[in-house]
Amino acid sequence: MKKLLKVLGIVFLVLVIVLVGGFIYFNSTYPKVEAAPNLKVELTPERIERGKYLANNVSSCIDCHSTRDWTKFAGPATVGTEGKGGERFGKEIGFPGTVYSKNITPANLGSWTDGEIFRAITSGVDKNGKVMFPIMPYMSYNKMAKEDIYSIIAYLRTLQPIENDIPQSEIDFPLNFIMKTFPQNYSEKSVPDKNNPVEYGKYLVTIGACQDCHTPQESKTQLSGGAEFHVPIGTLRSANITPDNETGIGAWTKETFIARFKAFESDSVRNVKLNPTDFNTIMPWPFYAGMTEEDLGAIYDYLKSIKPVKNRVERFTPASQKKIASN
Repeated sequence: MKKLLKVLGIVFLVLVIVLVGGFIYFNSTYPKVEAAPNLKVELTPERIERGKYLANNVSSCIDCHSTRDWTKFAGPATVGTEGKGGERFGKEIGFPGTVYSKNITPANLGSWTDGEIFRAITSGVDKNGKVMFPIMPYMSYNKMAKEDIYSIIAYLRTLQPIENDIPQSEIDFPLNFIMKTFPQNYSEKSVPDKNNPVEYGKYLVTIGACQDCHTPQESKTQLSGGAEFHVPIGTLRSANITPDNETGIGAWTKETFIARFKAFESDSVRNVKLNPTDFNTIMPWPFYAGMTEEDLGAIYDYLKSIKPVKNRVERFTPASQKKIASN
């Protein structure tokens, strides 16, 4: 018996050593990304203006990193909070833990180098080597042209500094380890020629991370919609934006598509007050409304070029109906 216990003890000790060794190896190996590049972005007026456009209207950095006013339709950013961070994404809306958007004003990023910001945008790794939760769509931003990334960095440097102490995000096991394998190194890219609207539109859709919301995780069918978002008023689902005539945007004209976005450009529409039980959406219409008609047209051209998928999406289920269905 003593011999058996001794053998079992040795086996247990070996297992502990293997597990501890594996844990140390994993944490010392991942994320597998290069050090932040040594760079200094010149803050030219052209870059700042381009960065402002991208951060507000295409890649929508300001969308998540500001305080959105959910008493209004589509949650426009509260004036004076641009970049301050602190938006909470918790288990009550389906997240595996609690995530807070970071402060991207100079009050926080002032201690970051341009290279550290570049790596965070493209690889999802912060200045301390910590992996960000992929609600920050760095896997899409990884495909952004280098000059556009420089422009966003230049714009962020011009934001009004806002002091805002933000709690640390906490991700549930085992995703807190798995997500360390997500970051990838960046390889240099350029903006496609606007004379090729399909390719240019694909680029905008990619760096706008449209696929993150419009492609459910369990689906391999790009942009066919149906991803669910649980909010206090019920369950929202993303639209099918493939060119299917019956369930997607196949019957839409380019003019209709552009007008759908531009309808949210005026201050009067942005400031429509809602009651707590009124329908609302997380689609950041007020941000995307600022895109140029040329860019919206290119997005339309790209979407019309992809494979149509027949997928009829029930856009919204009120919380009252969900409760009835569960009884």
